[in-house]
Amino acid sequence: MNRTLKSLMLATDIGFILYWLLIGLSLIPKEYLYQDYDNPLLVAWNLSFLPLDLLISGTGLWSMYLYRKGNYKWQPWCLVSLVLTFCSGLQAIAFWSIRLDFDLFWWLPNLFLMLYPLFFLPRLIGSGRSVTGKETVAL
Repeated sequence: MNRTLKSLMLATDIGFILYWLLIGLSLIPKEYLYQDYDNPLLVAWNLSFLPLDLLISGTGLWSMYLYRKGNYKWQPWCLVSLVLTFCSGLQAIAFWSIRLDFDLFWWLPNLFLMLYPLFFLPRLIGSGRSVTGKETVAL
């Protein structure tokens, strides 16, 4: 795990935890909330990301812990975290696109979530190692 990946994952994982704490404590000013933030359907939509985002944070932080301990199992956990991160960003961008709601304050973080994993996924997928850490033959 290189320094860039570790930094991006740490920022994302801690960012998700902080975001949900701020949401839970209603500490985000209304002018920074998404459009129609008082619509119960949109509140439910936003809250539907809570389990996914916390799973991203959990798998990402676990992956970094395993890496720090020298455990080869960090790679599959990292892969799961990055795939889920991509999906979280993709779902949000798809939703805002369907609604024709283009607010850079919400688009930029979600584009980040969708795009940064794409730089690291090919290397993780094609690492040439199995879960046991032994060399594998590419099929």
